[in-house]
Amino acid sequence: MEIMELRDLEQLLKEKDFKTIRQKLPLLRDADIAILIEGLSPENAVLVFRALPKDRAAEIFAYLVSDMQEHIIGAITDQEVGSLINQLYVDDAADFLEELPANMVKRVLKNASPETRELINQFLHYPPESAGSIMTAEFVDLKKDMTVAQSFKRIRRIAIDKETVYTCYVIDANRRLEGVVTVKRLFLANDDTVLNDIMETNLIYAYTTDDQEEVAQLFAKYDLLTLPIVDHEHRLVGIVTVDDIVEVIHQEATEDFQKMAAMAPSEKPYLKTSVFSLAKNRITWLMILMISAMITGGVLAKYEAAFVAIPLLVTFIPMLTDTGGNAGSQSSTLVIRGMALNEITTKDFGKVFLKEFTVSLLVGLALSVLNFGRLILMYPGEYMMALTVSLALYFTVILAKTVGGILPLIAKIFNTDPAIMAAPVITTIVDAFSLIIYFKIVERLLF
Repeated sequence: MEIMELRDLEQLLKEKDFKTIRQKLPLLRDADIAILIEGLSPENAVLVFRALPKDRAAEIFAYLVSDMQEHIIGAITDQEVGSLINQLYVDDAADFLEELPANMVKRVLKNASPETRELINQFLHYPPESAGSIMTAEFVDLKKDMTVAQSFKRIRRIAIDKETVYTCYVIDANRRLEGVVTVKRLFLANDDTVLNDIMETNLIYAYTTDDQEEVAQLFAKYDLLTLPIVDHEHRLVGIVTVDDIVEVIHQEATEDFQKMAAMAPSEKPYLKTSVFSLAKNRITWLMILMISAMITGGVLAKYEAAFVAIPLLVTFIPMLTDTGGNAGSQSSTLVIRGMALNEITTKDFGKVFLKEFTVSLLVGLALSVLNFGRLILMYPGEYMMALTVSLALYFTVILAKTVGGILPLIAKIFNTDPAIMAAPVITTIVDAFSLIIYFKIVERLLF
C-alpha cells in the first residue's frame, strides 16, 4: 500500500482532488492522519478534516495539538461542533476544552447534548493533574447478581460507546465498586454463572483527587491496562486507561526535565512556543542563579590574599568547582529518578545519605590520587601544593555527592518538587562551599 505523505496531500489539495483524499486518508492510522493535518496550513487543515470519515473524525481530532483543535472548532459550523463533541470521549473533550478561550467553550457546550454537557462539566470541576481530570466515563459496568449470559447481553448493547470493554467493573445498586471481571473470564465461564462467584474482589483503584503521577505509579507497579477511579464514597465514577497514562508520563518527564534544567515548565511544543514565552520561562531561574553565584564571588574576595601570594592557586578553581558540580549532579539525578519511580521515599533519607557518602569516599579517593599524580608530573617538586589541591578535591567530591543525594529528599519533606534541586541549584551550592574548603586547606598547609 502506498503511504500518503505531506507533499502528496498538499498536491491533492492544490488540485482540489478531494475524491482521492477521501479514498487515501482512511487507509492511514488516526495518529498518522493527525500528523499530516498538523503539517498543513490552518485553512487546508480544515478542508482535510471535513473530508474525513464521520466515524473517525472525533478520534483523529483528539490527536491534534490544542492550537489546531481551536482553529478547526472556530472554522466549522455549530452542527459540526455538536456532532464532534458528542462523539469525543469525555476525558478527551474535557482536556480539549481546558485549552480553549471562554467564548469558544461556551459555543462548544451549547452545541453538545445535555448528557455530554453534564459529564464534561463534571470532569472540568476536578483539580488539574488529578485522577478525576484524566479519567473517562466510558466504561462497562455490570451488577454482581447478573449471570454471564446477561453480562454479555449488556456488553453487546453498550460496548459501541465505550473506550474499552476488555475489563468490566462490577458495582452494587448504589454504584459502589465491588469487583472486576475480564471478558476472558466471562468467556470461560458457563452462561448461568453469577458474576459474584467469578469476579475479582482484591481491587486496585484510585480516588478522583489522587495525583495523576501516583496513578501512573500504580500502572507501572501492577502492569495495568485500566484503573477504576472512585469518589470518597467508593462509588465508581470513571476509569483511567493506559493511553492516558502514557501521556501523563510524557508530561511529568518533560516537566521534570525542564525544572532540572532551571526552566519554568511549558506544555507547548518548542517550535510552537513564542520567543517571549521561552525567554520568560528561562529568565527567572537564571536571575536567581546569577544572584546566588555572587556568593562565590564573595568567597573569592575574602581569600584574595591567598591567590595573590600564590597566583597558581587560581588555576585550580575551575577544576574544583566543575568536578564538584558534576559529582553533585550525578547524585541528584539518580535520586530524583529513583523518587519519580517510587523506588526512593523520604523514609530512605538515612540510607541515601550513607550510600552517597560511601560512594563519594571511593570516587573522591580515585580522583584525588589521579589529580595528585598529574600535578606532580606538571609541577615537579611542588608536593605540598599537589597535596593541598588533591585534598580540596577529595572533600569537595564528598560534599557534592552527599549534598546532591539528600537535597531532593529535603525538598520532598518540605513539599517542594525535588526536580528543582538538580544540577543548577546544587552546582551553585557546591561552588561556594568547595572554594571555602579549598582556601581553608590552603591556609593550613601553605601559609
